[in-house]
Amino acid sequence: MRMRNTFLPYARQWIDDRDIEAVTAILKGDYLTTGPLVPELESKMAKTVGARYAVAFANGTAALHAACSAAGIGDGDEVITTPMTFAASANCVLYQNGTPVFADIDERTYNVDPVEVEKLVTDRTKAIIAVDFTGQPANLAALRKIASKHGLVLIEDAAHALGASYQGSKVGSVSDMTMFSLHPVKHVTSGEGGVITTNSEEYYRKLLRFRSHGIVRDRESLENPSRGAWYYEMQELGYNYRLTDFQAALAVSQLDKLDRFVERRRAIADRYNEAFCDMEEAILPEQDGNGESSWHLYVVQLKLDRLRFGRDEIFERMHAENIGVNLHYIPVHLHPYYRRLGYGPGLCPKAERFYDRVLTLPLFPAMTDRDVEDVIHAFRKVIGESVKEPVAG
Repeated sequence: MRMRNTFLPYARQWIDDRDIEAVTAILKGDYLTTGPLVPELESKMAKTVGARYAVAFANGTAALHAACSAAGIGDGDEVITTPMTFAASANCVLYQNGTPVFADIDERTYNVDPVEVEKLVTDRTKAIIAVDFTGQPANLAALRKIASKHGLVLIEDAAHALGASYQGSKVGSVSDMTMFSLHPVKHVTSGEGGVITTNSEEYYRKLLRFRSHGIVRDRESLENPSRGAWYYEMQELGYNYRLTDFQAALAVSQLDKLDRFVERRRAIADRYNEAFCDMEEAILPEQDGNGESSWHLYVVQLKLDRLRFGRDEIFERMHAENIGVNLHYIPVHLHPYYRRLGYGPGLCPKAERFYDRVLTLPLFPAMTDRDVEDVIHAFRKVIGESVKEPVAG
């Protein structure tokens, strides 16, 4: 008998009537595409994370692309990042004709290991893209030290980490540029969307130009400021990466609930930790103490030597219980496209070993206590059925 009658996804947005009213007001107004709600979102996001500036984009990938452009990444430049992430964290480097270089992970935190990063720095290295995997901040102090030593730009992919903090500072205020995703499964959503926060006015202005065709309108930035009020200039090649006003309205409304959403995520993670702490067949996620995770994901590692079934079969058995576990992530360097570029197995053995054993359990604020208990009971049931029989003496 299935654990539940309806399917529970690993993540889902939580939209309420206030969100709907905020979007409806824009749909009834004068602006649909970029209008006054976009700068309102940017101001609110900057204030939320304690940064001087924020620039909104059509999605998180576009935001990362913009950060790479602002950092000056170009032909032949190398950027060190982690393989344990969504492909966008490396693709953004390729968009600039740079070369992603993958550093292996710390087996405790699953974030990129600064020791491995340091080994890979060359005279072609231009930047580091750190990823706050699952919502736990990367070792930003060590990465900042490496970046400062070698003159590198530190870009933080915090798609998982809105609401997290590192050594007492909000994620978004620490690195040279930090990207947040507004995808529906993230902490707050605009449907699709992304934001870069920064404390650098230079990066801020580059980001603004990049998201809108490289076009400049403000008088003090024009090369020919004597022209009329209608005048604008395309000063460099940019993209159309703008966010719409009705998307921004949704995100502004959602940000009002960020603290509540993060608190609920942490409560669910605490319940999982309590429920699974005695399981000898699983390794629970570890927190390193330097930061406070905002718990985008709850991942467990399976001790496959204790189990009769592999990870893939356990995945299927959980789905058969209507529990929508997922897998984060296939290491980027193992994707067919990256293999064709010359990457492949053996490059990051710790990340590859982690991938073979990892499973993501459902975690999102709209989960009820009953949903949480269903996950717990289903996981214990499936693992219990999978345990190897002891060898007779």
